[in-house]
Amino acid sequence: MANRVSPNRMELMRLKTRLKVASRGHKLLKDKRDGLMRFFVERIEYATKLRKLVDTLLEDANAAMTIAESVNGSKVINEALLLNSEPLKVKVEELSVMSLSIPQFEINFKDELEEGSYPYGLASTSSELDTAIEYLQKAFPALLALASAEKEIQMLAREIETTRRRVNSLEHFMIPEMEAQIRSISMRLEENERDNITRLMKVKDQIIADEQEKARAESAKNIAEYKERLNK
Repeated sequence: MANRVSPNRMELMRLKTRLKVASRGHKLLKDKRDGLMRFFVERIEYATKLRKLVDTLLEDANAAMTIAESVNGSKVINEALLLNSEPLKVKVEELSVMSLSIPQFEINFKDELEEGSYPYGLASTSSELDTAIEYLQKAFPALLALASAEKEIQMLAREIETTRRRVNSLEHFMIPEMEAQIRSISMRLEENERDNITRLMKVKDQIIADEQEKARAESAKNIAEYKERLNK
């Protein structure tokens, strides 16, 4: 591609400007990639801890529910759980993280549930069901936080890959190509400059030779005229 550009000084200046911009962009993209990688590792660690917490809470809830079923029976438990017709409200907001819009989820339980009032008759169920519900209540926010974290990790991974490709494109293709074009044009201009100097030197030598020849001819003419006058 270096052979397809015009080997002149304007093109050389244009390429040097483009190279400067590309080099600055390359540095910024590398900094962004490194920052994304550090944040990606942090979110992986955070998600790992969240997953362990969620697993623990769900295991506790499952164990409590198993005990509740053994005490009350599956039919009573299912009927009690079906009494809760209030849907859970999930609030979704977007958080800007390193130019990415990350969804954040927040869940709000009914006030009566938070106060320990359950949507089923306490007389027909045991406290084991209450315990299982409380574990699930604690697990829901952690589950939503885990969902947000895993979505964030996916988006970060895509952004890292996109940024990495742009860095590689600049580093291994665009910048080397522009540097090669600059070297090619610079060498061509230097060669033209040497040719111009050589031509100028030849012209100068020719002018000097012509002047010397003219001076010799003039001198010979003057001598001839002087001798002619002496002979008279």
